Amino acid sequence: MKWTERDIPDQHGRVAVVTGANTGLGFETARALAEHGATVVLAVRDVEKGKQAAARISGDVTVQELDLTSLESIRAASADLHTTHPRIDLLINNAGVMYPPKQTTRDGFELAFGTNHLGHFALTGLLLDLLLPVPGSRVVTVSSVGHRIRAEIHFDDLQWERSYNRVAAYGQSKLANLLFTYELQRRLASHGTTVAVAAHPGVANTDLVRNLPAALRAIAPVVAPLISQAPAMGALPTLRAATDPAVLGGQYYGPDGLRESRGHPQVVTSSDQSYDVAIQQRLWAVSEDLTGVTSSV
Repeated sequence: MKWTERDIPDQHGRVAVVTGANTGLGFETARALAEHGATVVLAVRDVEKGKQAAARISGDVTVQELDLTSLESIRAASADLHTTHPRIDLLINNAGVMYPPKQTTRDGFELAFGTNHLGHFALTGLLLDLLLPVPGSRVVTVSSVGHRIRAEIHFDDLQWERSYNRVAAYGQSKLANLLFTYELQRRLASHGTTVAVAAHPGVANTDLVRNLPAALRAIAPVVAPLISQAPAMGALPTLRAATDPAVLGGQYYGPDGLRESRGHPQVVTSSDQSYDVAIQQRLWAVSEDLTGVTSSV
C-alpha cells in the first residue's frame, strides 16, 4: 500500500507547530494537517510571508514569529506559545538552510549547524513541557539524504572556523538532526507519552536549491524534473511520521523510490554513524552547553 495524504487520520483537537511553514515542505505539511482538522501554528521568521501562507490554507491556522538563527527569538516564541497554547501535540522541526555561503547566526554559530540543529534543539527543549503531558504527542525532525554526504560531527571545529565547505557543513547539520532524534527518543522512552521521529523528503523541488553552486543551478531546471518530486510529495514522509498511528519512536521515514530520492513514505535506515550512542550523547551535551537550554528529559 502506498501511503498518501488520504491516509492521514482525523487531526481535530490536535495542535501542531511547524517551523519554516510559509513555503516548500513546511507549507505542504501545515496545509495537509490543517485540512485534516489540526490547529496549526506556522512558526516562521518572516511574519508577513507567514500571513500570506496562512491565507492559502483552509482551517485553523495562526502565525508565530520564530527566527531559528536567534536564541533570543526562540525563547520569545516559546514564551508566546506557552501563553497561547496549553498543549502541543506535534512539533515539526522542518525549517532549514542548505549549502549557504559561510555565515553565522546572531549567536555566532555556523549558519547551517546553528539553524538546522541548534535552533531546533533549543526550541524542542523549551517546548517539551507542553508535549510531555499529551499522550501520543510527537517531535518530528526533518533530516536529509545529505546526512550521508561528507558528514561527521566536527567536535574540534563545530563552527567551521578553521575552514569551510558548504556541502560538509550541511551534512554535519543533517546528521545532527538524526543524532538528536535518536538521543531524544531514548530520553523520552521512560515518559511513555511523547515520541521522537525523523523524516526526509528525498530530492524535493523547493527553493532550498537557491544556494547550490552556480554550475548546478544552471542545469537544475533541466535535471530537477527528472530526479526530484514536488513539495507535496516531499512532505509525505514528515506527515506519515507525524500522524500514522503505527509510527514508533526512533523511526526514520523517507521515500520508497530509487535511493530514497522520490516516492511514497516508508521506514528507512540512516547511516551507521547516526546510530552511534556515544556521538549522540556527546552532541546532546555540547548542544546544551552552546544553547543554554537544558531539557526536562
